[in-house]
Amino acid sequence: MRVQSVAFRFSLLVCGDPHDAEDVMQEALLKTYRHVKRIERPEAFRTWLFRTVRNFCLMKRRKRVDEPAHLLSLDGQLAGSDSTGDRHTTSMDVADAAKRPDELALNAWLGRRLRAALAGLAPVDRMIVLLREMEGLSTREVAEITKLSEDNVKTRLHRARGRLRALLKET
Repeated sequence: MRVQSVAFRFSLLVCGDPHDAEDVMQEALLKTYRHVKRIERPEAFRTWLFRTVRNFCLMKRRKRVDEPAHLLSLDGQLAGSDSTGDRHTTSMDVADAAKRPDELALNAWLGRRLRAALAGLAPVDRMIVLLREMEGLSTREVAEITKLSEDNVKTRLHRARGRLRALLKET
């Protein structure tokens, strides 16, 4: 289940739409299952999975042609339907009983600011920041996933961090 949650989280951040993210995750995991024997080094699995998710998101985006206007929050609301077909909304918020209400409010406010700033980055730069900062991948792994050189990844990451700082100062 860990692989599924990582794949879904990344596909949601790249695709922007929960329905697309679910489709992409399923397609990527199916392809991964079919071709897992081709992966020569076990440590390359994570990189291969992220690259597969990225490619499926890009293919889905090309089919749709439109880029999402904003990133969706994993803390936000997801729409779904039950077995009767009725639409409902499921909250993904989980309150931390150890935190005070003012801390929770501050964290929510900071999260909204960060998501808005991330949405202001170019899609490739946003992906690089997410892979390095949220997923903890190395520069080499990010370069393999994005099909950029390591130097280009470093340059884009540096510029994206500067752009994020500027965007965070604006709000």
